[in-house]
Amino acid sequence: MIVDLMRNDFSRITTAGSVDVPRLLGIEKHPGLFHLVSDITGRLKANTQWPEILNALTPAGSVSGAPKSSALKTISDLEQKERGPYCGVIGWSEGEQAIMSVGIRIFWSHQDGQIHFGTGAGITWKSDAQSEWQETQLKSEKLISIAGGKR
Repeated sequence: MIVDLMRNDFSRITTAGSVDVPRLLGIEKHPGLFHLVSDITGRLKANTQWPEILNALTPAGSVSGAPKSSALKTISDLEQKERGPYCGVIGWSEGEQAIMSVGIRIFWSHQDGQIHFGTGAGITWKSDAQSEWQETQLKSEKLISIAGGKR
């Protein structure tokens, strides 16, 4: 489902039929977790500029849900704080090329001198609240451990 959401976002800025998924659900091993990773590529429509690209791809459908506009409204109504860089786009661009990723396991600092991170779980109609909470706690514990804190 996540890959389909992202493919849909990509189709807004790419030529018809050019969206491809060269890696689907590849497993990457990281300290304390295994992460499923998919790569999505496409050929940009002629004269597409960075603002159009970023507007089409952010926020990522993989963290907003679908339909995106109503999901974003619900998130705005329910979440008490802005997400900051959590779930934003992180990467680099050089000329016409870029590699970007959704920032789901990142730390950042504010002027308060503290390190912050965000975490969450994907909520669907079939979600079990207790299981989603446990997943969120597990992710938090791993991030706290990496930062040198105790849980």
